[in-house]
Amino acid sequence: MIEDPERCYAAVRSRDPRFDGWFTIGVTSTGIYCRPSCPASTPRRENVRFFPTPAAAQGAGFRSCKRCRPDATPGSPEWDARADVVGRAMRLIADGTVDRDGVVGLARRLGYSARQLQRVLIDELGAGPQALARAQRAQSARILVETTDLPMADIAFAAGFGSIRQFNDTVRAVFNRTPGELRRTGRHHHGRPGPGDVPGSVSLRLAHRQPLAADDLLRFLAPRSLPGVEHVVVDDDGAVTGYRRTVDLPHAPATVTLTPEGPHVRAALRLGDLRDVTAAVARCRRLLDLDADPVAVDDHLSRDPLLASLVIARPGLRVPGAVDGFEIAARAIVGQQVSVAGAVTIVGRLAAALGRRLPADDGTLTHLFPTAEAVAGIDPATLPMPGARARALVGLARAVADGLVDLDAGTDRGRTRAELAALRGIGPWTVEDIALRALRDPDAFPATDLGVRRSLARLAGPDAATPAAIAIRSAGWRPWRAYATLHLWSTPP
Repeated sequence: MIEDPERCYAAVRSRDPRFDGWFTIGVTSTGIYCRPSCPASTPRRENVRFFPTPAAAQGAGFRSCKRCRPDATPGSPEWDARADVVGRAMRLIADGTVDRDGVVGLARRLGYSARQLQRVLIDELGAGPQALARAQRAQSARILVETTDLPMADIAFAAGFGSIRQFNDTVRAVFNRTPGELRRTGRHHHGRPGPGDVPGSVSLRLAHRQPLAADDLLRFLAPRSLPGVEHVVVDDDGAVTGYRRTVDLPHAPATVTLTPEGPHVRAALRLGDLRDVTAAVARCRRLLDLDADPVAVDDHLSRDPLLASLVIARPGLRVPGAVDGFEIAARAIVGQQVSVAGAVTIVGRLAAALGRRLPADDGTLTHLFPTAEAVAGIDPATLPMPGARARALVGLARAVADGLVDLDAGTDRGRTRAELAALRGIGPWTVEDIALRALRDPDAFPATDLGVRRSLARLAGPDAATPAAIAIRSAGWRPWRAYATLHLWSTPP
């Protein structure tokens, strides 16, 4: 959109929240940057500059608007959709890779030199990896300042800053407030932490674009929940209202509780190490697909008369993602030709036997999903599943543990697909199932999936469920075939 400034300005004039996160506006007459839907008076066209990211606006000398809080918007859906180095870099930066491994570590993960990566990101986004990470550190600091009573020095290092001075200078430059002023005004948005809060607990709101089919998200996750690793929250009427799970973060295990609340999802994090707040937020967003552009997806899929009624029934349907790529890949292998309930039973036993215990139980949450290293060390013959499937699971675990298959947020999707397909016992259906949730490919499509074929047969007759007919029809769903798959899976039998 940055290549079409007039279209950007039209979005600003309409205050359309669908464009929040797609770009940022800098107002030269005030020196601030805003989200497109900022409720303040629309600036004159000659006073507006457009930036692809908040980091680019900050680099140009603009500070964050106090009224619309542009740093709290959903991320651009472009980063999930793009499979190039820019999209991969943005996903890794969001996960905190620069804070943990530096720019050199980020570049190494992407197969670039630090200088090459710097040039690519500046050319495309107007900011290099360090500036993008700095903007993210500022937002992480703001979350901790506003939602905890931690001392500012602890927050500075938890957010990834190298010094308290760097923390103070960045907060002032980005938000035009001191950390103390942020804390005082932040209570309006988040409330004051309660006296009984557990150390390491952080509560925040995750923004998303409307609409969000939250009930369908929870209904998808509920029957797949693993005892001890996941738990769904149910109200007195039996309706699922929230989702809880354990997460293995870079510095320590954690638990998260996610509760949809209107225009936000409330995230209650119980962190073993506050340095993991950035990674925790990024993984929760990926899990619930909160950076998607549901209007664009729904408009596109509605062009197919067969899907139109499904989209109307479930506007804003999302593709549930993953907090750990190996977990989803393991589930996909176990789930080959097995019911959801049967797969949950098998994977649940595996998780109970091999998953690390939490330092302290959090209600019904007791342990983490097993690591690839833990699964790689077991004898396939001891697993309660057919021998070929057991060998495929252990083979995948060994490939991931040895670094031969990459399932993290910044992976090259095409290369990972090829690596998965080369493993014994992993066929096209499994590859696409992994790509759909673990790799977050919005165009992943398990064409041979039994649920997809049965839904098409019910909706349009047996002839619509042949391989040739599916290939022809699904071509019109691109690049959003993963969302079409969820719609087909969601149809009643």
